[in-house]
Amino acid sequence: MNKILTGIEIGTDSIKIIVVEKIRNEFHLLATTKVKSSGLKRGEIIDTKKVVEKLKVAIKNIEEQIGTNLKRVVLCISPKNCIFNIVSGELKFKEPKVIDGNDIQKLIKKSISNKTTKDYELVTAIPINFKINNDKTVKDPKGIEATILEVKAVISETPRESLYNFLGALDVCGLEVIDIAYTTTGDYFAVRNSDLDKKVGVVINIGEDSTNVSLYNKGIMIKNSTINVGSFYIDHDLSYIYNIDLEKARELKEKFVVASSRYADIYDKIELETKGGTKYNVTQMDVSKVVEARIEEILKVAKKEIKNLTNRKISYIIVVGGLSEITGFNYLVESVLGNLAYTYNSTIVGLRDNSFTSVLGLIKYFDNKSNLRNTEYDMFSQDDMKKIINVRSKDNKEFQKVFDYFLQNKEDKVC
Repeated sequence: MNKILTGIEIGTDSIKIIVVEKIRNEFHLLATTKVKSSGLKRGEIIDTKKVVEKLKVAIKNIEEQIGTNLKRVVLCISPKNCIFNIVSGELKFKEPKVIDGNDIQKLIKKSISNKTTKDYELVTAIPINFKINNDKTVKDPKGIEATILEVKAVISETPRESLYNFLGALDVCGLEVIDIAYTTTGDYFAVRNSDLDKKVGVVINIGEDSTNVSLYNKGIMIKNSTINVGSFYIDHDLSYIYNIDLEKARELKEKFVVASSRYADIYDKIELETKGGTKYNVTQMDVSKVVEARIEEILKVAKKEIKNLTNRKISYIIVVGGLSEITGFNYLVESVLGNLAYTYNSTIVGLRDNSFTSVLGLIKYFDNKSNLRNTEYDMFSQDDMKKIINVRSKDNKEFQKVFDYFLQNKEDKVC
């Protein structure tokens, strides 16, 4: 059965929303938007009114693309100040029964009962494993007959006030949040594969004003650290050194520089205008050295933080986030973090922007969680799904017309 799922991330730099359709275990992009944020600082809301204004713009953009209204979403939040605990629970049946999704839901609910911290709200409860009849350990017990079912899980909690600020802003915009997860959880599920699920590793997300370093053991986040430095510091460096405003510095970072100066062109120049109105030229080599120095610093701090999180052998380090879009970024990653490290790039057609990694992974996490519990959440009614599919079909027809026109002209030229 096909599903249409929507995820939203309200970040310090931007609000991102994506709508995807799952067809035969593959995710296909239907709509996406990215709107500059306002009213947030270090992943927390400081001005709800400004956040709501930007949210409404992002929602309108998506609704125009899909041809119907958004009603339900899954939400990405920052892992800042989150705490982790390991919990366990047990269900006993009077006689042997085949385990189903309802049993798993009951067991997880029982395992987390009365385990939450004061002034904190439960965000995720991810099973580490299940045990059947005090003996066999499995990842998914559905379909197995048992009289005793046990679970060991990692639960995470976030400060209640901060979470409720996000939920309140979305409620004002008419959106119902049906699940919540951390951006770091989304990051892992975006890069996840069966090989990573067997190993201990780290995912680093370089955000706008902070960097998250998350430690995973067999696919489960067990520790996280937030470093108060991010890509905004590059903008600030360029603004200060070249005496240009922050918007121009950001544009310079995104459109001209390369992350590693070894790939920069000493003859490629761009004209800058200072805040005082003076114009002058700088080379790609010069500005790239400024950017390179700051990225190296961020990666070195992240490397140090990995050692603080664990003494265990690390099998992989994956770096995600919009900053990784800069040419030559992967070279710096390998240079600073070693040959176990690499940059993740989205493989979904139409979603090549790495800043969407967290919210895409969030949808995959939600789908995985639903499958384990054998539950279905309809984000759109059947009528709404028909509207979305009709809009997509029209878009595909328009694309086909353009494609056919291109081929026809090409054939004419060849003849």
